[in-house]
Amino acid sequence: MKKITSILLALMLLLTGCTASISDYKSSQPKFDLFGYFTGKTTAWGMLQDYKGKQTRRFTVDIVGTVKNSTLTLVEDFVFDDGETQQRIWTIEKQADGRYTGTAGDVIGEAQGVEIGNALQWQYTLAIPVDDSVYNIKFNDWMYRQDEKHMFNVASMTKFGFEVGKVTLFFQKDD
Repeated sequence: MKKITSILLALMLLLTGCTASISDYKSSQPKFDLFGYFTGKTTAWGMLQDYKGKQTRRFTVDIVGTVKNSTLTLVEDFVFDDGETQQRIWTIEKQADGRYTGTAGDVIGEAQGVEIGNALQWQYTLAIPVDDSVYNIKFNDWMYRQDEKHMFNVASMTKFGFEVGKVTLFFQKDD
């Protein structure tokens, strides 16, 4: 039993050591600049995958961002491949220490984010309705600026510490 415990502990430490840190991107360019990128109109398209990697839904998002003082408001209009539409309105505030906090109608509590170099890590819990139930799913979003107009987003979705899905998005800043 002691040998099994030692092996499990070693595996856990190995997996923890393989996790990316936001500080890994400190010298990556272009600078992320959350408020600058999302001011105005942005279009995104993406997909949801289940825990096995099977694509379960596709969608597009039209985003309009406005900045007033230290607050960014994002109005996101989603259209899914089955015709369903959703709207999420984010209110994101830049904190004195450079971090971000955000709220939206279907976000439980506050989202927390930090940007370094070309990356932003954004974490929150989203209330997702499925049939007659609502599931609180944790999101760990990693966004990466490619250039002035393009950005990638990969989000891990977890419940009770287990990955239940993934969201992949591609953003394009409109002129």
